[in-house]
Amino acid sequence: QVQLVESGGGLVQAGGSLRLSCGASGRSSNYVAVGWIRQAPGKEREFIALISWSGGSTNVSDSVQGRFTISRDNAKNTVYLQMNNLKPEDTAVYYCAAQLNYELARAGEYDYWGQGTQVTVSS
Repeated sequence: QVQLVESGGGLVQAGGSLRLSCGASGRSSNYVAVGWIRQAPGKEREFIALISWSGGSTNVSDSVQGRFTISRDNAKNTVYLQMNNLKPEDTAVYYCAAQLNYELARAGEYDYWGQGTQVTVSS
């Protein structure tokens, strides 16, 4: 079992930055790939970024490439999403999700989900 807790969301003006954190706990928490997925009101979930358990492999959506960076600190059991140059269209609930198998995570299949954190970008 893996438990995930997101934090760091909030209200920011366009062009600003936020860093989201995903704290993981549980027996396998250091061995999971972790992804960030967002969902805006009335829209489907959208993949944002993914990082392998070692941090050696990452995937970032084209929609945020160059603005968002995913990283992890396994000593702190935490995965980060650094979001720069935020735009109003980045407004959404951001979820972190975990999967032991990196390839399944790349396919969008996750076994564990956090509760989400709201990010609101004002124009």
